[in-house]
Amino acid sequence: MVESVELPSRLGILPFRNKVLLPGAIIRIRCTSSSSVKLVEQELWQREEKGLIGILPVRDDADASAIGPVLSQGVGSDSGDRSSRVQSGTSDSQRVDGKNHQEVIQWHSRGVAARALQLSRGVEKPSGRVTYTVVLEGLCRFTVQELSTRGTYYTARISHSEMTKEEMEQVEQDPEFVSLSRQFKATAMELISVLEQKQKTGGRIKVLLETVPVHKLADIFVASFEMSFEEQLSMLDSVDLRVRLSKAMELVDRHLQSIRVAEKITQKVEGQLSKSQKEFLLRQQMRAIKEELGDDHDEDDLVALERKMQSAEMPANIWKHAQRELRSLKKMQPQQPGYNSLRVYLELLADLPWKKATEEHELDLKAAKERLDSDHYGLVKVKQRIIEYLAVRKLKPDARGPVLCFVGPPGVGKTSLASSIAAALGRKFVRISLGGVKDEADIRGHRRTYIGSMPGRLIDGLKRVAVCNPVMLLDEIDKTGSDVRGDPASALLEVLDPEQNKKFNDHYLNVPFDLSNVVFVATANRMQPIPPPLLDRMEVIELPGYTPEEKLKIAMHHLIPRVLEQHGLSAEFLQIPEAMVKLVIQRYTREAGVRNLERNLAALARAAAVRVVERDQTAPLNKDVHQVSSPLLENRLSDGAEVDMEVIPIGADHEMPNPLRMASPLVVDEAMLEKVLGPPRFDDREAAERVISPGISVGLVWTAFGGEVQFVEATAMSGKGELHLTGQLGDVIKESAQIALTWVRARATDLKLAAACESNLLEGRDIHIHFPAGAVPKDGPSAGVTLVTALVSLFGKKRVRADTAMTGEMTLRGLVLPVGGIKDKILAAHRYGIKRVILPERNLKDLAEVPSAVLASLEILLAKRMEDVLEQAFEGGCPWRLHPKL
Repeated sequence: MVESVELPSRLGILPFRNKVLLPGAIIRIRCTSSSSVKLVEQELWQREEKGLIGILPVRDDADASAIGPVLSQGVGSDSGDRSSRVQSGTSDSQRVDGKNHQEVIQWHSRGVAARALQLSRGVEKPSGRVTYTVVLEGLCRFTVQELSTRGTYYTARISHSEMTKEEMEQVEQDPEFVSLSRQFKATAMELISVLEQKQKTGGRIKVLLETVPVHKLADIFVASFEMSFEEQLSMLDSVDLRVRLSKAMELVDRHLQSIRVAEKITQKVEGQLSKSQKEFLLRQQMRAIKEELGDDHDEDDLVALERKMQSAEMPANIWKHAQRELRSLKKMQPQQPGYNSLRVYLELLADLPWKKATEEHELDLKAAKERLDSDHYGLVKVKQRIIEYLAVRKLKPDARGPVLCFVGPPGVGKTSLASSIAAALGRKFVRISLGGVKDEADIRGHRRTYIGSMPGRLIDGLKRVAVCNPVMLLDEIDKTGSDVRGDPASALLEVLDPEQNKKFNDHYLNVPFDLSNVVFVATANRMQPIPPPLLDRMEVIELPGYTPEEKLKIAMHHLIPRVLEQHGLSAEFLQIPEAMVKLVIQRYTREAGVRNLERNLAALARAAAVRVVERDQTAPLNKDVHQVSSPLLENRLSDGAEVDMEVIPIGADHEMPNPLRMASPLVVDEAMLEKVLGPPRFDDREAAERVISPGISVGLVWTAFGGEVQFVEATAMSGKGELHLTGQLGDVIKESAQIALTWVRARATDLKLAAACESNLLEGRDIHIHFPAGAVPKDGPSAGVTLVTALVSLFGKKRVRADTAMTGEMTLRGLVLPVGGIKDKILAAHRYGIKRVILPERNLKDLAEVPSAVLASLEILLAKRMEDVLEQAFEGGCPWRLHPKL
């Protein structure tokens, strides 16, 4: 501390708006404005330790005393962190700026001289502006005699305002002052003790209280308090030591009393709480605050949760369990680890539809048929089964019907059929996707002991739909897996069993839930991956692919209107003739469903949308301004007459032109197809082009995406009599190839494929059989007859008919056995342009499912033995065919 400070006659002035720096206090400021930077640079930076500046309070209040001129341009000082030797704090931004408007600035007549304890210089990037960070210490008071400017900042002629040494010695001997100083120190010590108990601080302040003189202690001690600007100015103006100490005493005492009142209120609130309620202190205080504010209409969260649980209509045993859990929740603090998980669990119990159900309207089978026909074209057998299901529900609403499982390739309408069932029943619809599910907890839920536990998908779906009797779709049920976390398919056994799902036990709920009112519908692409016990609980309804004729009808009645609506178009913008739709089906799509067909139609719609928008941008008229042409109007204008209106006769057709309406709709043709969709991907000549040499045959196979045509290629080369198989084949199809080769070798002489003395066909050569599309896995027994035909063609050096495809399993004795997927395979042959299909004789019954239009375009050939297949597979029959006696 400096006892006496020698002040110069003039000081550079740094204005503080609504802030006061008292002697002995310390403040940290950052100077960024040009005026404050110039002041610091000239008065402090260049003079180093000898530099002094004046801190002068500034305010806009007209009642404050002011001297100096009324300024039209202000001087800015920047924000700083204000502190003192007692307690540090942060001040607000100080700025006196009048560049944009005229501002009346009131300067206080008294300020404080300050010196720099720390000074650092910086440069802002990328502007390159120089800034200063200054730590200032208040030294002594001064009075402004005259205020003037020096460049961009202010200076003032000042006079010293502090009491002289002799005056202070005289005051210190005054008994009244001695008593006041003792009382001030006692009150200050009491305040420090209270703060030390509350904040564990105050040791450093006690040292100041014992070492600093009283005339400086008042300023330093008061500077650490939060007080108004008026009180700060009052302390600054208190030059007389007695007055200053008296005001400081008043401020310290007031601060002490406010702390005591706060403690008294806290003790009063704590005294009103019982021992068991102390843990709810914060909640009680919050409730008291709400009551004081008149905001007590909001119910407590737990009370609202309890009312919600009461309205959930839980069964009696579950309600007892929920009440027990709720009592546990009320005893817990919100900060406890299990509080949130228990609350989420109770909220789930309250949200579940224990007895809330959708009221079914009276079933109207005629309306249901119309709804199915409008949503789906074809699928006669499937729709008939759904109508039968609905009829049984109408006769006996509480009947537990079978679980329908729609099996078919993608894009044939399995999911939409389930949605139609929900619409016909008047129930809500919820879809549960099971594709890729490998964890049993996805079905049964996690146990609540685990972190991040949650209910299973079934319970979560019922919570979302908020009724206990929805139509629930178990989508992609064939794509569930199993690993160390369990088998979801096994968990579904309980769900789909009417005798067990009355008390379905979800691990998260840990209470039984009745699923008997839920109508379950499942979808799958294949039946093979579904475990037999699960498949036994469902009634499988197969949805084969659509014929080209059915696709054409679907496109014209469903897909094209939907695509046009999705792209903001109509028939007056884009027209797709039936002939072009047929070309899209034949040349760009070979699928069982219609998804790729819809994508191609959407591509045409996007191309049309581009043309419409381009024409709109080149339209000569604004959308809201239309040109009206009228001979009557032109004649009157030519005569110079004033025209008020033109009378248009009633019934006359005066349609205003729409600037977005094209002169003629865009009609899709073959050129546009190739431009938008690219060159054709498929054609009917593929089979003829590939079956150009002996050793190639055409087979029919079934996949998850419907039926497909599979070519089989065989060739011979020099070797040791080995058989090579390629094309990513499974074990079953490899065995079929071995059987086919064995049968051909055994019948080589009978089929005149080798002379009697050359019965070994493989002597000196190897056979290589390849299934093209090697990236696609292949397996199954239905390629047996195709393999034999390819080998006979290879050894006999005679080509197989390119318009003939075949399927069937064969035995070592040459019998042709029936296979599955006949309808899908025949539809695939029809899509590829095949004209003749060879089938096992025992598959004749399966032809009843094939549309009559497809059968009319194909020649179906039935075979009982392998010789029958060879007779039909080659042009002109099989001339070497014999009739061995078996």
